[in-house]
Amino acid sequence: MKSEQAAHIDELVRAARGARTRRDAVIQDSWRRCVSEHRLDPEVLREPCILTPTRLREHQDAMEEFTHTARFGVETLYRQVAGLGYVLLLTDAKGITVDFIGDPTFDNNLMRAGLYLGADWNERHAGTCAVGTCIHTGEPLIVHQTDHFDATHIPLTCTAAPVYDPFGALAAVLDISALRSPEPKESQFLALQFVKGFANKIETAHLMNRFRREWIVKLAASPEFVDVEPSYVLAVDGSGRLLGFNNAARQLLLRELGDAGTGVNLVGQRFGAFFELEMDDLPRFSHALPAGQRLVRLARSGTPLFAATLSPPSQPGRPVAEPPAPALPAPLCALFRDEPAMHRVAARAAKLVNTQMSLLITGETGSGKEHLAKAIHMASARAARPFVPVNCAALPETLVEGELFGYEPGAFTGAVARGKKGLVLEADGGTLFLDEIGDMPLPLQTRLLRVLAEREVTPLGRSRPVPVNVRVIAATHRDLVAEVKAGRFREDLYFRLSGAILALPPLRARADIDWLIGRLIAGRTHASGVPFSVSEAARAALNAHDWPGNIRELANALDYACAVADSGMIGLQDLPDRLQGKAEPRLIGGPPAPPRLAGPSSASSSFPAASWPPAQPFARPAPESERDALVAALAANGWNISAAARDLGLDRTTVHRRMRRFGLVTLRHVGRVPS
Repeated sequence: MKSEQAAHIDELVRAARGARTRRDAVIQDSWRRCVSEHRLDPEVLREPCILTPTRLREHQDAMEEFTHTARFGVETLYRQVAGLGYVLLLTDAKGITVDFIGDPTFDNNLMRAGLYLGADWNERHAGTCAVGTCIHTGEPLIVHQTDHFDATHIPLTCTAAPVYDPFGALAAVLDISALRSPEPKESQFLALQFVKGFANKIETAHLMNRFRREWIVKLAASPEFVDVEPSYVLAVDGSGRLLGFNNAARQLLLRELGDAGTGVNLVGQRFGAFFELEMDDLPRFSHALPAGQRLVRLARSGTPLFAATLSPPSQPGRPVAEPPAPALPAPLCALFRDEPAMHRVAARAAKLVNTQMSLLITGETGSGKEHLAKAIHMASARAARPFVPVNCAALPETLVEGELFGYEPGAFTGAVARGKKGLVLEADGGTLFLDEIGDMPLPLQTRLLRVLAEREVTPLGRSRPVPVNVRVIAATHRDLVAEVKAGRFREDLYFRLSGAILALPPLRARADIDWLIGRLIAGRTHASGVPFSVSEAARAALNAHDWPGNIRELANALDYACAVADSGMIGLQDLPDRLQGKAEPRLIGGPPAPPRLAGPSSASSSFPAASWPPAQPFARPAPESERDALVAALAANGWNISAAARDLGLDRTTVHRRMRRFGLVTLRHVGRVPS
């Protein structure tokens, strides 16, 4: 180890123990974070992490639209520093280098230093560095030579600035680095101004490209440069609502709100709430007024700004209709009907069907994770190849390695004489679906990580790996982030699997339960040959249930009902006992629930009017108007909770929560619709 590296490690160890250093506060904070949170050892010299071409392509695919816009800015910046020994990196929000420009004569040196395409500069792997620390702080910064945590990187100087998307989320990091530089950190101050300026240009270009059919408002603090270099850029629709902004404009608006801006989503806010200017005033700024006459004041502080010649949409002052969204693939459409939450999931999945990116589907048990995975497979170019599901929770731990990766003949005692191909290789060319991935044993997670990283598998008893082309979709009902923190799931595997996360809503939060009921009994007939249908009372009971087992529980309930029904009409009495309210609970703070009438229940039987709602006060009193409105909506809709939720403008979970709070009995408690 070189003497300067040893001295650097000694300083890191002292800083981790709380000793003061001469470093900037942001560097000291990052060093302590590397030790206490990322668990990095200061004495370990790390090789740069360069992704395989396959993994790199996944990150590049996800950034394709943004990178296309940013490329001109990256090339322009590089031309301005060409010959000075700098390398330009554009990383995604995870720190993976998705674009790179450098002198090709230094390729080997740059790759060894990690200044290369596919390099992972996330702070938790690389330690204190410009990209990783910029991602953590969200601010432009310089990490110069011995500012770096890893002693391997102390020859480097790196300067980075964040690039935000039009909605205020981190989209990328622009970095300018060099293998060698003068010792004083001040030598990089000009590089910092360069990278900040071009990050702003990339943000603005992306914003204007995204909202080219809308009003683009450009503002500056000075009239002299407003038409040349406007600092603040916003997109506004024809009705005067904010659609997006560059980061400088976002910070300006948040400062204007002050403390009231904490947690506020600026998208959708009225433009006129921030400026002494209404939408009807915008067209006059599109004419050739002298810059000094284009004064715009902030509404709250009165701060003067000057507007550039504005870019109006094709029809000034009027909202411009967005082009119709592309039709969803049929396999994804078949998963739902008029259900907003499911539509959002399907629309996002549709954009990812033909990428190599690994997908993670989350949701409660029985919510349809495997059905979504199959739909993604069938909508993709891999549809003609196998879809291989693997239940990670059901495989015996002693056999799981052989089942997944296969084995050669005679690999172990009891092995099949001809060997076994293994489920991963069975899925070659298609999709490998890893259900309940959160239950996979830790030792096997390590083997799976290699398959995902290298796209190759080594069967037991074989010395050479076998290339495999699979799309991996994993699913879990567990909180994998919590599992990682608890040490039960590998963090690196989590990040490999979660290229994109699709979260399925629980059945109780869906508005298309009636459609699902129809779909699940479609094509079934009673022994008499009559197609099955569902009575109003049974349908109301099905809608009122919380469905902790989700779609799987609903399917089982309908299977049971079809098996026991005396005719083609499924009645309340045909549903499982838990849906008929056979267990009669006592109302909190009120009288016992009235007994069910003898004989089969029917929609026509009812309690006396005085029995509903109960006259006694409940343990948790509520505002009468809110409770009365809820009771009225439920009664008007025959105690169909989905329909009542739509009338009230609420989701079903909110209605269930209020019913519990107000002590209102549902159909599943008393076995019938209250009158």
